[in-house]
Amino acid sequence: MEDLKISKKKPSYPITSKLHHYLTEYNRNIKMPVFYDDLLRFQGSIVVYDKEDNDTLWIRVYYSEFDRNEIDLALKKVYTILHSDGNENTIPFLNVDAIDYCTFGNSKPFRIKVRNILNDNYTYFYVKTADASRIYGLELEHMLSPYNLNFLVSNTTLIEEHIAGIPGDVFIKDMLPHCTKSEKSQIAKEFVKFNERCMIRLLGDMRSYNYVIVPTHDFDHVVYKIRAIDFDQQSYEGKFNIYRPQFFKENFTMVALVSECFQRLSIDQYKIEERSILVKRLKSFHGRIDELLDCMAEDVISKPENVDLLKTKIFEYTQDSKFLDCQSMGQILKNALEFLTHNYENVNPQGL
Repeated sequence: MEDLKISKKKPSYPITSKLHHYLTEYNRNIKMPVFYDDLLRFQGSIVVYDKEDNDTLWIRVYYSEFDRNEIDLALKKVYTILHSDGNENTIPFLNVDAIDYCTFGNSKPFRIKVRNILNDNYTYFYVKTADASRIYGLELEHMLSPYNLNFLVSNTTLIEEHIAGIPGDVFIKDMLPHCTKSEKSQIAKEFVKFNERCMIRLLGDMRSYNYVIVPTHDFDHVVYKIRAIDFDQQSYEGKFNIYRPQFFKENFTMVALVSECFQRLSIDQYKIEERSILVKRLKSFHGRIDELLDCMAEDVISKPENVDLLKTKIFEYTQDSKFLDCQSMGQILKNALEFLTHNYENVNPQGL
């Protein structure tokens, strides 16, 4: 088994003028009343523990009284822009319950909890540094997955909505053993499709804590879906298997579940289904995704050695010589999606 080692520190890539123009065209670029660096002015913090008293790797931060009033108002305005039309009439009914900071991983995000004081409903959003590769990941997820994503960019700050669900590692450990046979079969099917989708769109590092399981009650049963929640590793690493969730040890339980539930014929069928759906999504977002890929093809979002390694590995996988001419991660992804569109019906699925 290949050692799937993730780069400990992926550099943050700036937003180019072409990507900036793209974000403006599709209403992702907007003026914000607060920036990531403003939230770094906290005066103190305490560790956040879960219900079982385990360290969550988040800390709850506190600000001076002057900064807190200013930051609270700004975050409430951000909430209204992200979830509504920016109308500030609702601000008196909002309360910022908590501002948490995570020092684990590349993005070091702030998690903001906003509560409606009239009914106690609350939601979260995240404030991060605006890394270009992460933005490409978010946009690709919005267009190529079954899920829409709401995010905004302002200068060097990225605002992301919260993606609700049960963390994959928690679900695998605590809930999967209690699922019925039919539920396990459905989850296995979703993992096959999720694995295929990540591979095709080059979304890396989908270890179990980087995706969530979303259960939805439908008549007399529960439908399970899998959603990515971390887009830091969009088209960065050189090893091809980094983009295939099946090869991470954290997902071995899911891989075993697939082997237990399905024969090769069924696995291949679900992969073909996912490829077919991806082609339909590509066609429906045709103009927009072409613009994004044009930005990405000219952008630098990885190291040259990663580009060289990945294009060689994908050539070995597809035997399409076009990949060998690629000079950027964006060009690799563009060729991969063109390869899918032209050949998906004839490709012999490989992998799980």
